[in-house]
Amino acid sequence: MSTEQRKKVGKSIQANGSGAIFPIAENRKDMPSGYEHFIQEIISDIKQQKVKTFLNANTDMICLYWRIGKRVLEKQNKEGWGAKVIDRMAVDLKEQFPNSHGFSPRNIKYMRKFAQTYPDIKFVQRVVAQIPWRTNISLMEKLHDQDSRQWYAQKTLENGWSQTILELQIDSRLIDREGKTVNNFAKALPTPDSDLVNYVFKDPYIFDFLGTDAPRRELEVEQELTEHIQKFLLELGQGFAFVGRQVHLEIGDHDFYLDLLFYHLKLRCYVVIELKACEFQPEFISQLSFYQNVVNDLLRSPEDKPTIGLLLVKGKNKTVVEYSLEGYTNPIGIADWNEKIPAAIPNDITSSLPTIEQIERELNSEK
Repeated sequence: MSTEQRKKVGKSIQANGSGAIFPIAENRKDMPSGYEHFIQEIISDIKQQKVKTFLNANTDMICLYWRIGKRVLEKQNKEGWGAKVIDRMAVDLKEQFPNSHGFSPRNIKYMRKFAQTYPDIKFVQRVVAQIPWRTNISLMEKLHDQDSRQWYAQKTLENGWSQTILELQIDSRLIDREGKTVNNFAKALPTPDSDLVNYVFKDPYIFDFLGTDAPRRELEVEQELTEHIQKFLLELGQGFAFVGRQVHLEIGDHDFYLDLLFYHLKLRCYVVIELKACEFQPEFISQLSFYQNVVNDLLRSPEDKPTIGLLLVKGKNKTVVEYSLEGYTNPIGIADWNEKIPAAIPNDITSSLPTIEQIERELNSEK
């Protein structure tokens, strides 16, 4: 701003808390009482923070955004400041920091929403301040309840998701699918391991990158999955390493071919995936368990944990699956797979038939 312009629009020059100066424009007369002190504090905070951002740019910047948003929120809630204050703030901050692009009216509104969404500064510092700002905006825009936002924020931090990957996970409703397989993990594995394994798998799996949901043979689906291995691995989740497809096993002069073999880096075990293009049948469990036994004997090293089996089917009855799993000691999970996101994913996959536990309780009550 030139000297001539300052004479036109400014009446005085005031010093802020850090010693910097800025013009007081005529249209700031419409601002509520206390605005001058408020904006000076904001500018002082930004200038002090800019020194720290050289050390940890994202974390410090997002914590600064949270503080700005919290102050705006407090003024609006306690003193009834209107939306025009945000527009004025954007002008004043742009004037003071012309090379910064984060102080538009839209972004200041996001700061306010950010502070409103996450009132706990400790959670902000521990989780969401570690996530890029644009990713945080996606969390606020695409999710409408606090629990979901915190869940996806934690997952984003753990898995290093980009903004695009996060949005894909939200659109596919990962929160409703994780840990939902029908399985025998609790019986086949010790408690700490069984809990961890349970949340590595999901139900259903969404292979929307396959395109149409026209009927296919299993080998065709396997081939397409391996052709799209990056997207397949993304849907499986973090930690899966692809070992092979149609892995040849020679047992007793007979040839066998397991569909897909992976190794999970965090679980430290092989994962055998059998893919079926039809509804679940009890005999599928026997085949999968057989492959697990062979992998445990021929491929597993002493440092590896027991091989996990994952059976992917096109529909199942929970009670039939539970009965089919009885007696098997290998850890096995059964999940559906779809070419597109179902219209609704239930929180729990149930059936009209009673569960095994319900039947046992009824039988015991009759004794």
